Amino acid sequence: MEISKELVEAMNDQLNFELYSAFIYLSMATYFESISLAGMAHWMEVQYQEEFAHAIRFYRHIVERGGRVLMAPIQGPKTEWSSPLEAWEDAYNHELIVTDRIYKIGDMAEKERDRAAVAFLKWFYDEQVEEEKQTMEVRDLLKLIGDSTDALLRLDDKLGARLPAAPPPAESISP
Repeated sequence: MEISKELVEAMNDQLNFELYSAFIYLSMATYFESISLAGMAHWMEVQYQEEFAHAIRFYRHIVERGGRVLMAPIQGPKTEWSSPLEAWEDAYNHELIVTDRIYKIGDMAEKERDRAAVAFLKWFYDEQVEEEKQTMEVRDLLKLIGDSTDALLRLDDKLGARLPAAPPPAESISP
């Protein structure tokens, strides 16, 4: 079954939004570097890589289903935050937006009875649960930390230990 034009359009839009997400996280990394929180900067760099990999997953799915990927201009991300807490609140809220967008594509795929797209999106549903959980936990820890510099630096060290994401499975990046 060939993918519908409407689903290709929605997935293209999401692919470009994933690239925008990557830019947001890279911008957050630069913010954290500027305030000497290298661990948080590292965490955001890894997140940037994950978001870019998500865009590639959409790219491969569209191409493998006979669709055409169309790149769109990407809006510049926010570059300044008043505090680490504000940045993490933005990260969490952004993940809620991503989840909503993915679910809407899933609703479209289910309505069209496109089982391949539904199966493809299952990975993203699971991924979004993890993304929301991670950003929410750090946000909540920062709320608990308050003005404690010592606790902030311990959290920063912990976040600096994040390992890069595993590359997508070979079948999703094959030519």
